[in-house]
Amino acid sequence: MSEAAPAVERWLAWRYLATRQREGFVSVIAIFSLIGVALGVATLIVVLSVMGGFRQQLLGRIIGMNGHIVITARDGMVQATPELLAKLKDFPGVQAVHLTLERQALVAANGQTRGALLRGVRPEDLMSREIVTRNVVHGDIGAFGTRPGIVMGERLRQALNVRAGDQVTLVTHKLNENGTIAPRYSDYELLGSFFTRRFEFDGALVFVPLAMLQEDLEYGNQAVSSIDLDIADPAAAPRMAGELRKALGRDDLKVADWQGLNARFVGALQVERVMMFIILTLIVVVAAMNVVASFTMLVRVKRGSIAILRTMGATPRTIVRAFFMSAAAVGLVGTAVGTALGLVVCANMPSIGALLAWITGTAGSGAAEVDFITSMPVRVQPVEVASVIAVAIVLSLAAAAYPAWRSTRVEPVEGLRHE
Repeated sequence: MSEAAPAVERWLAWRYLATRQREGFVSVIAIFSLIGVALGVATLIVVLSVMGGFRQQLLGRIIGMNGHIVITARDGMVQATPELLAKLKDFPGVQAVHLTLERQALVAANGQTRGALLRGVRPEDLMSREIVTRNVVHGDIGAFGTRPGIVMGERLRQALNVRAGDQVTLVTHKLNENGTIAPRYSDYELLGSFFTRRFEFDGALVFVPLAMLQEDLEYGNQAVSSIDLDIADPAAAPRMAGELRKALGRDDLKVADWQGLNARFVGALQVERVMMFIILTLIVVVAAMNVVASFTMLVRVKRGSIAILRTMGATPRTIVRAFFMSAAAVGLVGTAVGTALGLVVCANMPSIGALLAWITGTAGSGAAEVDFITSMPVRVQPVEVASVIAVAIVLSLAAAAYPAWRSTRVEPVEGLRHE
């Protein structure tokens, strides 16, 4: 009898789910509950994946232009001595060491003048920045460092109305011995420009060969503003920064990680991620409530059948399992369908983004802000998908528990009286 019981329970569960004339309305509600669970799960997966894609692009632009760990001096300039650089290169987890010298300046050409951030870098350091090398839209930066030439953001190039090969004047300042400030002028050739779709980079950043900028500013060949480190795991930057701070043991140096330097931005993205997950989970909660309502109604409709089964020897445990299996099946099937639907939508998101751009008339507009939105970047993270599935399953099983419990409250005598 014990071996036959699960088969009986599965048969009863299927019968409760089947559409019949008397309880047809209840079955329709169950179908819509299944659709609600599926749409809720799919929406969660799609929205979290798209948000993950945007988050990855935004953080990639921050990290891609700067190091994961930044070492600066507490006062003045950092002296990048060979001993210090060797120690940093040998530190476990460090993949690359970049030297940076930054200075505010004016850039003048064709009667136009714009404020800019000069960033002196070594040629090999610039070529290792994929955010620059992959986004060169004008000229050729291959000659960077071989002659007095600079690379600037595309928006800045357009504002100055210059092209590759044109002469550009960099205006910096010098503090005289008597305390007055005197301007200094340096002429460079424009080699090329890049377009990262981030305004502060495209509209104000100018790369200058490090040795040439040091000479123009009359600094020593070891003086830099910061030493940037690229590490294997960007998420481990806070931990590695702490370990590096202890290993260096120098009070004159500050060691900061990219998360600490962009704490507000990273924190806002994390809060947005959590809040969006909670808000969208309410869609699944509403669908689960529909499961509770529909199967609670089904229990009332099936009072006579429950009473007959009880008089024939069926245990309350059998009735509970049958109703629990039928209600849980709606949530589980809805979760499976929603997961598949969400992953299919994520896989075709570039086409969907292109369609939305065409509908709104923004296709091919060339505007960085518009292209960033309509590109619909997607990053499907298995952990997030697993979390969505787990939440949906828990809610579905919780929704199935109440109707199953209600079925045990039906007394055989009362059930037969209403038949």
